[in-house]
Amino acid sequence: MPEAPRVRVDIADHVAEVALTRPEKHNALDGEMFTAILGAAEQVAATPGLRAVILYGEGPSFCSGLDVASLASGPISLDDILSRNGRRANLAQRACTDWIDLEVPVIAALHGNCFGGGLQIALGADIRIATPDATLSVMEVRWGLVPDMGITSTLPRLVAIDVAKELTYTGRRVDGAEAQRLGIVTRLADDALVGARELARELAARSPDAVRSAKALYDRSWNAPVDDGLLLETQLQRALIGSPNQLAAVQAGFTGEAANFSDSSERGGRSA
Repeated sequence: MPEAPRVRVDIADHVAEVALTRPEKHNALDGEMFTAILGAAEQVAATPGLRAVILYGEGPSFCSGLDVASLASGPISLDDILSRNGRRANLAQRACTDWIDLEVPVIAALHGNCFGGGLQIALGADIRIATPDATLSVMEVRWGLVPDMGITSTLPRLVAIDVAKELTYTGRRVDGAEAQRLGIVTRLADDALVGARELARELAARSPDAVRSAKALYDRSWNAPVDDGLLLETQLQRALIGSPNQLAAVQAGFTGEAANFSDSSERGGRSA
């Protein structure tokens, strides 16, 4: 009997929900899971009209990290996963960076275990909502390894270097509340998925041009020289001012009525 798909994508009302669906293994990452995550990211990137993405895990955990036994014996090996094949990132890293590369915001809903590679996937999201009792760990040191799934592009933007080092050197586990205090988690919710869905609905009601541009503004300027950031602000703003969605936002602000925003696909082009 064939195994169930590792990832499911559901799309409605401008929001894509990407579910890791290996609950009996706490959504541990085997070769099929890595491949399915990349496929889901590609599907989402190619879907017109999306305004937000939710990433979550079914069952007791978000993702417990690598399924080491499966990777040691499965059809997709560790060597396959670490191969870059001419890309800037290898397969494992893309499970994180493909979410960063999406034009729309990605919200990770965290509960249960969020270990190692699972945490690094979550760090690829723009926003993380966790339950207070979720358990997070940069766990690779326990296996004699370093974290290598895009963490150099994510964790340094969230915490001071001494905090990153302490978490990585020790592999210690922190609950959702401590993770929020450290800056790894954006905010807490008793039900992280419900919180993520509420936020996604709010984002989907905003101008998609403005939200996409805001993501580009921060992602492209966060560690850039000041002059580069100022120039990018101006470039993005010029593209927005007077555009149909910007005018719709102004009208909604004055009237108090919901704006009727259009997506780039409806206008035959790409959002700013």
